[in-house]
Amino acid sequence: MSEQVAAVAGGVIGGILLLLLLGIAVYLFWKNVYLKATYEEFTNPASPVQASVHLQEPDVAQSSSIYPPNARTRSVPFIVPPQFHRQAWTDMINGEQIQEDSDLYVTPDSGPRSSFHSLAGAYLVGSINPELYRFPEDKSETDFPEGNIGRLWFSVEYEQESERLVVSLIKARKLQPPSSSCNPLVKIYLLPDERRYLQSKTKRKNLNPQFDENFVFQVSSNALYQRTLKFCVYHVDKQKKHILLGQVIFPLKNESLTSEGKVIIWRDLEADVLELPSQHGDLQFSLSYNNYLGRLTVVVLRAKGLKLQNERHAVGVFVKVSLMNHNQFIKSKRTMAVLASSDPLYNETFSFKVDQLELDTASLSLSILQEAEGDENCLLGRIVVGPFMYTRGKELEHWNEMISKPKELVKRWHALSLST
Repeated sequence: MSEQVAAVAGGVIGGILLLLLLGIAVYLFWKNVYLKATYEEFTNPASPVQASVHLQEPDVAQSSSIYPPNARTRSVPFIVPPQFHRQAWTDMINGEQIQEDSDLYVTPDSGPRSSFHSLAGAYLVGSINPELYRFPEDKSETDFPEGNIGRLWFSVEYEQESERLVVSLIKARKLQPPSSSCNPLVKIYLLPDERRYLQSKTKRKNLNPQFDENFVFQVSSNALYQRTLKFCVYHVDKQKKHILLGQVIFPLKNESLTSEGKVIIWRDLEADVLELPSQHGDLQFSLSYNNYLGRLTVVVLRAKGLKLQNERHAVGVFVKVSLMNHNQFIKSKRTMAVLASSDPLYNETFSFKVDQLELDTASLSLSILQEAEGDENCLLGRIVVGPFMYTRGKELEHWNEMISKPKELVKRWHALSLST
């Protein structure tokens, strides 16, 4: 009896489990079919503008086409947004790029100019003017005024602690030599001291030399702004004669060297200031010094433009050369008298014994005298050459060049004066 009851109970329990499994299967099948009908994907939107309409409250006609008959009205449809079209860009003349009107954005609003469209426009970056970021074009090597005889580049820097003025000679351009070739060199003076100068290397056959040399002058900060830099550009010919091509005068008082540091400058060369024809005439002579023999040689060449006195009674004109030391007369020699002429030619050589240590205290005086019948000799003009103690200007340059070129004749013209 008990066995029958157990069999009936097991059959009832198995039937219940079977019905439960069948119910679960039916529910899952129904749910799958229902959801598939509710969440339908819009795979072919008419246009991006139509897609934006779906975000608004749908009309009755649209609801019949979008929702299935068994869908609940309170359900929110799941919409797959349409794909964005790739924007086409048009290059403008000024480099700016904009989107063509034919390609519209998908906007959440119904209006053609929505906030989303304006937000997208914010990504349009304005054009950049490259002229604002371009370095100014350096025209210093291309723009030369008419009549230019050359241009020089250099830099100056003053070292406050060591009291050194550093001058960097950079380059020169468009030099105008007296011949087809040019062998330039530059002499640098720190005026008013004309006794000492620093000289660059000679560049061979180059109208646009690149020097890149540094020179140092020792000068105190108190005296710096009273000094002036002078650059003299020369051409060296085959006889090693220096021919001045031009010069640059640079006063240091106009530059705040201590605060700005290194200053790079360019200046156009200026021709040497040509002196007016001498009032009393000019004398040409050569100087040479042999440091081994301790001998100073003077070659009196010629004179021109002399103002003769009482020409009817004039006999002749001669040149007297006197050697002085500490303003004391040492020795004098004279040329032969040339028949009274305003342009006499001499070409006579004289030598004096001068020790090398005496070159800083010795000087030469050349006087042109006119002989007359029964009268004393008349002074027509005089010139003194020597070291810085006695002379300045061209007379000092002539003396210094003689010392810097031993055994070589240095020839120059000098203006005569009646002053003593």
